[in-house]
Amino acid sequence: MTISRRKFNKLIVGAGLAAPFHIMRPAAAQEPKKGDELVVGIWGGAQERIVKEYVEKPLVEKYGCKISYVLGGTGDRRARAYAERGRPSFDVLYLNIFESRQAVKDGVTQEPTAAVKNFEALYPSARKGGYGVAFNPCTIVYDKTKASKPITSWKDMWNPEWKGRIAWPDGLGAEGISALMMTARAFGGTEKDFDMVVDKVKQLKPFAAIQASQAQLFEMFDQKLADLSVEFGSFTQSYVESRNPNIAIAAPSEGQALAMNVACITVGTKNQKLAEEWINLHLSEPCMLAYAREIYYSPTVNNVTLPDDLKKKLVVGESQVSQLVDFDWDYINANRAKWQARYDREIAG
Repeated sequence: MTISRRKFNKLIVGAGLAAPFHIMRPAAAQEPKKGDELVVGIWGGAQERIVKEYVEKPLVEKYGCKISYVLGGTGDRRARAYAERGRPSFDVLYLNIFESRQAVKDGVTQEPTAAVKNFEALYPSARKGGYGVAFNPCTIVYDKTKASKPITSWKDMWNPEWKGRIAWPDGLGAEGISALMMTARAFGGTEKDFDMVVDKVKQLKPFAAIQASQAQLFEMFDQKLADLSVEFGSFTQSYVESRNPNIAIAAPSEGQALAMNVACITVGTKNQKLAEEWINLHLSEPCMLAYAREIYYSPTVNNVTLPDDLKKKLVVGESQVSQLVDFDWDYINANRAKWQARYDREIAG
């Protein structure tokens, strides 16, 4: 999941101006008819390929429907969904964790319900803002050949040996917020202790760089321009196995930050039943296993049996899932604009 961090921050501020209202699933969801068209907004690449194989094929076979895709990052499709609120061209919209929760509050997408059969198998944290389809936690990633000892705490970033070698995440996207909020947690604070967080992060300066994407970070690692950052574990696992075995993915004692891809049904969709069937297939074992095997996304449902070779690379089971650290996104989203200004001035500046 690639996030346009600065762009999202502008969008979420705008979204906060909209008046929220409570959303209910339509009482009478019509049975799909042959030729019905479901429009799905999702990321391209591996995720597009996987849903075409494990969701589209069985859905088309069962109902004779058509599937159309709107591909790309969440910023563009999220903006379009807000512009079309109540008269959507999307039926199913994939968003990240904080976009999805805000979209429900703003009346753009629906709360999840048990009308999707696999809803009952979702872990509690995957039942917010829609239907979580993939855990993809954020954590510290670092060059283990440059470390005097393994990183076991978020506080380890303040070890003097990392001075000048950290690539801090740009802005307040998933990685940036994870780094800031886990700083708060590590030093005994919460989302409401932003002054303390800024003071602590400023102690890490000078940074080797501000990294704006996974691709940029991995280039920095390859070229030895930086040795530590905060990133998604899944993408980093692929990078470790394909390019740089020196990189380690930390499991800090305070936990990894919960990040998640969420499938959302739009308010006003004309294809309610078809959209629910689509998401149910996405949450089925074949699709969850493909996500885990191909891109190291951890299952959000508790009824998937994973092979042993994958378990150690993923977040698996109630115990591990419950250790993922969720944040107060309502509070974060309400403070994004002023936090972004301080980030630009005092952290990135």
